[in-house]
Amino acid sequence: MFPTTRTLRRSAAVLAAGCCLALLAPISATGIARPAVPASTSLQETQQEVRPGSGASPHRVEGTGEARDRTAVSRTGVDILAVEGDALTVLATPDQLAEVERLGFPTAPLAPRTEDVPSDPLAFPPNHQGYHDFAEVTSELRRTVSEHPDIARMSSIGASHEGRDLWLLSIGTPGPDVPEVLFTCSQHAREHLTTEMCLRIVERFTDGYGTDPDITRVVDGRVIHVVPVVNPDGKEYDIATGQFRSWRKNRQGQGTDLNRNWGHQWGCCGGSSGSPGSSTYRGAAAFSAPETARVRDFVASRVVGGEQRITAHIDWHTYSELVLWPYGYTYAETGPGLTARDARVFATLGRQLAATNGYTPMQASGLYITDGSIDDWMWAAHGIWSYTFEMYPRGAGGGGFYPPDSVIERETARNDEAVDLLLSYADCVPRVIGETCS
Repeated sequence: MFPTTRTLRRSAAVLAAGCCLALLAPISATGIARPAVPASTSLQETQQEVRPGSGASPHRVEGTGEARDRTAVSRTGVDILAVEGDALTVLATPDQLAEVERLGFPTAPLAPRTEDVPSDPLAFPPNHQGYHDFAEVTSELRRTVSEHPDIARMSSIGASHEGRDLWLLSIGTPGPDVPEVLFTCSQHAREHLTTEMCLRIVERFTDGYGTDPDITRVVDGRVIHVVPVVNPDGKEYDIATGQFRSWRKNRQGQGTDLNRNWGHQWGCCGGSSGSPGSSTYRGAAAFSAPETARVRDFVASRVVGGEQRITAHIDWHTYSELVLWPYGYTYAETGPGLTARDARVFATLGRQLAATNGYTPMQASGLYITDGSIDDWMWAAHGIWSYTFEMYPRGAGGGGFYPPDSVIERETARNDEAVDLLLSYADCVPRVIGETCS
């Protein structure tokens, strides 16, 4: 029965590596390691295309070395693109820049980013055509089901604002004692590498079934749910002209930032914007975006006999190479529904996951405050051990939001061990700190 001997050996090695990380990290009053933000942590691309008509342009903001400084800047409504040492790169309108400077942070303009335009609109630009658009994702999922009908099922959990299906690919056979794990990708339109990450998970656990003994044991003992594109309308809009638009939100009105639209502490704490034009607009109400509402409904449907069958979750984003965990709406390590023991489990497993891929682990608010995020809601509403992974690159030098397609194989495979590790703990995540489960 899963986990296998090889997985357990690997988990022990990862635990040792995680302990080493903990020794190097600063220790808080509650004993949980809180690693500092690395000297160059790019959340988004340093040189970005300026969206037509937005009036926004890329700027560098100095003097933002602390999480509270970064939070203060984010509350002006700017689109934070990168964290590099004690500076931020942002996409900001003149009014937003004036507010940032009023707060005492010096700013300087940066050159905008440009892209080659292919001859075929609706296609990815040159050096990016190995990425999958929505139609290609749909085709890949259908092919998977046709080739693996015994273990793979494809369904739609609902429709996006513009009517596109929100596809779900489930692998394995549900049962009363079978834990389920959920992977979601592409909440943010411009983060195309995350779609490839979800497709890799689908491919590994279907093509490897029956030939790879470890994968076979996983699929026989777990159910793996994958939503490769939570935001299909935004994804298609981002590439609709054949030139990347750096679009983040869905396509409902001026767009809603799906990862600020979730119901837990929605709009509570200055970690999102109430302005529809903002890149972090939280929507008119929690779950006002159909995409978040449909994922919410699917998660709720997995409550069977009063028990939530989904035990663990990763929401994939780019970029920064980070592993983040709840809560994001508060700097405190604990909060309503999140005890010191829960925080210790989150931090310990988060460090172990990060040790497999070289990412930096931290509580989400260690970067800056966000509210209405998916991982906060997953935990608070359903007790699901939920993590956010910010994928490659660490900085803008790797291509920011738009790394070339030549890195897809390497950077998705880089997370294989983290996925395997999370699956190994899906039956009892508290085992990570030596506790047993009932």
